[in-house]
Amino acid sequence: MTYLILGLVLWTAGHIFKRVAPGMRAGMGNAGKGVAALVILAGVVLMVVGYRAADGAFFWGRHPATVGINNLLMLVSVYMFAASGMKTALARKMRHPMLGGVRAWAVAHLLVNGDVPSFVLFGGLLIWSLVEVKLINSAEPEWTPPAPAPKRKEVIAIVASLVVFGVISGIHYALGYPVFG
Repeated sequence: MTYLILGLVLWTAGHIFKRVAPGMRAGMGNAGKGVAALVILAGVVLMVVGYRAADGAFFWGRHPATVGINNLLMLVSVYMFAASGMKTALARKMRHPMLGGVRAWAVAHLLVNGDVPSFVLFGGLLIWSLVEVKLINSAEPEWTPPAPAPKRKEVIAIVASLVVFGVISGIHYALGYPVFG
């Protein structure tokens, strides 16, 4: 569990550093981006290793209804990531679609994983995304929605979301985590 928690700490620190210490981060210049990327990458590696090795109490498991809700939330989550990057209609209506996608992803996984390591990992990332939104909104209270994107980007975002969801599902199956029951 130690690696999992350390991974969450590194992930969070790497992401919020420029919000909580903007002067220090600005003083690092472009090198700060590399440092942040390495800290975040180390966090991801530790979270994966820590989660796979962690053990803890088990409160609930998969149920057909929660698996279905999980899959729908995951599809929404993947679309929110695509919408953020492609500046689709959702990105013009929602200030933080990528962080919203993280929240949908975390809730989806908490529905089907009722054990302590999952509470730490997915709950921790859910809390991080909420804190990140608060920090961004405090630092930059004014928001200007992006310009409208061509309609083809909406279609591309939907198709890409379906393809990425399929790839994610395949990876889960390959790792021994059946996505569809």
